[in-house]
Formats: sequence, C-alpha cells, structure tokens
Amino acid sequence: MSWLKHAFAVDPPGPAIPTEPQKEVVDKICTEIARRHLTTPAIATLEMFRPMNYLGSQVMHFFQPIVSAVLTGEGYRHFTEFLEQRGSIDYFCKRIEEFEERYAHRKEKQSAHKNEELKEKGIFKYKE
Repeated sequence: MSWLKHAFAVDPPGPAIPTEPQKEVVDKICTEIARRHLTTPAIATLEMFRPMNYLGSQVMHFFQPIVSAVLTGEGYRHFTEFLEQRGSIDYFCKRIEEFEERYAHRKEKQSAHKNEELKEKGIFKYKE
C-alpha cells in the first residue's frame, strides 16, 4: 500500500528551477514571443491555464511523436518536463516579461539611432 501514498502527490509550491537545457528552450520560446509582440496574449493564456499546467504538459508528451517530425524532440521534451513543475508558469511569465523589456529597449535604441541619422542628413527634423 505504500504506492498509494504517492499516487496523488504533487510538487510542493514554490518557484520552479529549470535545468540548463530547459532554460535554453524556455528562453528560445520567450525570445520568439517577445519578437512577435505576443507578450500579453501569451501571459494571459498561461495564467488562464495555470491550474492545468501539469495536465497540459502530459498532453504535450502524448503529441511528441507527431510534433518531433517538425521540431527537435529533445527541446520539446525538456519543455514538457519543465511545465510539469508547479512554479513553471510563474517562471515562464517572468522570463517572457524580461525578454519583452529587452526587446522594447533594443527597438527604442534602434529607433533613436535611426532618428539621429535622419536628423543629421536633414531629412527629419524634430519640432522643439
């Protein structure tokens, strides 16, 4: 009967700490989300499905043979294993927001640099 004791066990609450391969995959996904300006819908979706993140990761394991025809199987496996952890949604949302800030800051710098170039050429003038 000792097996029954752990039949419905869940991870203790707290932050999820990804392994290095899991962190790489999460960062790659976060980069794409930020690059495509999908931060708000991604975080809203993650928050909506927070109570079912473990179930969702199990569904992802089920579809792995099909998806691995398109994606690398190793990265997909690391991502699904990471989502099995209770604190994974918090970590994932935080990383998405960090990547969005980096991306927005980089775009802002590029825009300012481009405006300076245009201003120097006399094509674009600021109204002061």
